[in-house]
Amino acid sequence: MKVIVLIAFIGILGALFSAGVLMLRKQKGKATMARALAVRVGLSVALFLFILFSAWMGWIHPTGLPIGK
Repeated sequence: MKVIVLIAFIGILGALFSAGVLMLRKQKGKATMARALAVRVGLSVALFLFILFSAWMGWIHPTGLPIGK
């Protein structure tokens, strides 16, 4: 589970870095940068839905924060 989340975070950061580099280069235009940002948003939504599905299936359990310790 941790490996899947880590890979997703690396993919999200990679897409964000790619969009930043494409923003600084003005040769390829904004379509490529928009595509990289769309990939980032898609990966973020997929990760969120995967975490919700994992909690629903019982693969992960919310622990909460201990109050008063």
